[in-house]
Amino acid sequence: MMTRLIAGGYAGPGARGLYPLEPTADGVLRVGDPVAPVVNVSAGVALPGSGRWFVVDEAAAHIHLLDATSGWLSLASFASGGVDPCHLALSGAGDLLAVANYGDGVVALFRLDPETNRPLGAPSIHRNAGSGPNPERQAGPHAHWVGFGPNDVLYVVDLGIDRILKFHPQGGVLGEATLAHVAPSGSGPRQLVFHPTRPMAYLLSELASTLTVLRVSGGGLTAERSFSMLPAGTQTESLGGAIALNAEGTRLYASNRGHDSVATFALDAVGNVTPLGHTPTGGQSPRFLLLSDDHLLVAHEQAGGVTLLPLDADGLPQSSTARADVPAACFLGVLSA
Repeated sequence: MMTRLIAGGYAGPGARGLYPLEPTADGVLRVGDPVAPVVNVSAGVALPGSGRWFVVDEAAAHIHLLDATSGWLSLASFASGGVDPCHLALSGAGDLLAVANYGDGVVALFRLDPETNRPLGAPSIHRNAGSGPNPERQAGPHAHWVGFGPNDVLYVVDLGIDRILKFHPQGGVLGEATLAHVAPSGSGPRQLVFHPTRPMAYLLSELASTLTVLRVSGGGLTAERSFSMLPAGTQTESLGGAIALNAEGTRLYASNRGHDSVATFALDAVGNVTPLGHTPTGGQSPRFLLLSDDHLLVAHEQAGGVTLLPLDADGLPQSSTARADVPAACFLGVLSA
């Protein structure tokens, strides 16, 4: 039916490590005992073809290198370069690991040993600067997402300064930060995803609960249109959560934390967006989305654990059919086919 999964959660409400999830033939989402004692795993990335994972311990400001094929053996543990690491990304060649540190707006870039995958020396560091108009959420920089886009340009989405920055790393050094996009003041950009075949990207803004369509040109990102992620007339206080795009580039999903729903958007042949509707996620504060086969899995930070939403023939999520009890779930990853 589906691939095997792992889920991470925050330790404060009771998460004790990385949890294996196994969908069963009768539609149950079974959760096992923790396989690795790493907590506060709000982000992770797998090294293709190796069974090795980099995961964050957000509260401890550490990155762990784990081997899933050897009983989740810990191969390395190292400081994230900043405070509250919340997102990771690998370069196309797998030789660079980028880290977004939310607490202090630090972007860290690690060179990796090609055989052991451990960091080679200290990271290259850039500290974002500035603030936004929201005194509670934007008193300073908050790097929330990192990712390698076309031509291995490294993009950094910063919620605190309403900016997307870009770098052209050379030899493991970040180099100068340049501006890729200025988001609307106070919108709080959170996550970005690139279209698999078109020069388009899609930005989820947390504070404004919007999805913005961006055209990629020369490394820059130009806004073409913006959509609310909430139904018209919504009065519930809500924040944007997570974004996911299917491999074909035809359906995009974005979660609403507070409204506790997922918004579905259709993408046409050139990457233009049409809203299709909203589906309750079956929990509270949907923080992470994962597409797996013909399902959308949702990790809920406040209550509800991980829910399983089947996708119909048009790619629209249906009501949750299964749930796994993972405390304060905030990360999901695919283990194997």
